Amino acid sequence: MEKTKPFIITKQLVLDAYKLVKMNAGSAGVDQQSIADFEVKLKDNLYKLWNRMSSGSYFPPPVKAVPIPKKTGGERILGVPTVSDRIAQMIIKIMFEPKVESYFHRDSYGYRPNKSALDAIEITRKRCWQYNWCLEFDIKGLFDNISHQLLMKAVRKHTDDKLSLLYIERWLKAPMQMPDGGLTERTKGTPQGGVISPILSNLFLHYVFDSWMCREYKKVKWCRYADDALIHCKTEQRAQLLLINLESRFKECGLELHPTKTKIIYCKDVNRKKSYPETRFDFLGYTFKPREVLNRKDNKIFTTFSPAASDKAIKAMRAKTKEQNFGRRVELNIEDIARLYNPVLNGWINYYGHYNRSSLDKVFRHFNKTLIRWAMRKYIKLTTKTKATKFILQVNKDRPKLFAHWNIGIIGDVA
Repeated sequence: MEKTKPFIITKQLVLDAYKLVKMNAGSAGVDQQSIADFEVKLKDNLYKLWNRMSSGSYFPPPVKAVPIPKKTGGERILGVPTVSDRIAQMIIKIMFEPKVESYFHRDSYGYRPNKSALDAIEITRKRCWQYNWCLEFDIKGLFDNISHQLLMKAVRKHTDDKLSLLYIERWLKAPMQMPDGGLTERTKGTPQGGVISPILSNLFLHYVFDSWMCREYKKVKWCRYADDALIHCKTEQRAQLLLINLESRFKECGLELHPTKTKIIYCKDVNRKKSYPETRFDFLGYTFKPREVLNRKDNKIFTTFSPAASDKAIKAMRAKTKEQNFGRRVELNIEDIARLYNPVLNGWINYYGHYNRSSLDKVFRHFNKTLIRWAMRKYIKLTTKTKATKFILQVNKDRPKLFAHWNIGIIGDVA
């Protein structure tokens, strides 16, 4: 007869957690075990995890430190748990998330069910039209500097479940294995890359920022996506005062605002004539700035403050195309390229094409030129760029839905 476990975890919950982890994919942790490796003995591995977690004897292995280059230079450390540990974290996330989700503010958009980055872009777009000034701030190294003491205080406020409390605390303290193999003890922070980390960081910032804003600045509008946030103000003076108080608040909670990514912006448009050094900001891959648009009612040009894909995002998309190197893959036919790359193109169109789709013209033009280079290498008769261009244009005419951007009527300049 099987002994009663001190903690109740159903085997179905373990299986559900595994399926979610598999869906999210991800690389191997310190044990070098991939999801495919884990699945070789899937039943045994899931049973062992259930048995250890249910008995309270599960201790998380070290988190693998993976340096990731930043677009702005330097690097950030991504913490990659093992596959087994990701499943364990998913189990607790499934149990813990419903207990806190309903408390989160409607203007907190990051890592939340039924909310997206595009939702944050849309509300920001509307509020930039309503308010002249915007305070943009970024928290320096949020995931590395969260106070364990303050975070656990917040966790205990929302649950008395001993299982969740036990393992969340163990994950916070799990060491990080650096690239040289050395172990670094952690006294603060929660690894960026962990399954449980996003909801813990959201909970922490809910009390550090969201609730504080609702308490101290009830009428002020703001929007937060993880550690990136914007506050809308009627006057520059209000924005400056709020910045001072915000710096003090974060310092009080062990956090620091990023000195170069935190600034006050004037949302300049046709009706806002003031001269100010900062009239643009980047948020979630979009650049908000004054743009000239055509008023279709009277056919006149006017200036509006609106979003479009940022230069950094466009550069990253072009780099992705170059990285795939399909321009040299002569073993592929054009249908193969479409099948392999359309999911990527659709992703760009759906996200970056949501506002000011024409900003993606550079990306699609670059993609089409890569197709031309592929055609020149693939077919002996296409000896010149002119011939290869005519070939791609003819394919576009005959099969306008072959590529995702062709399907929405964008062929771009391929010359």
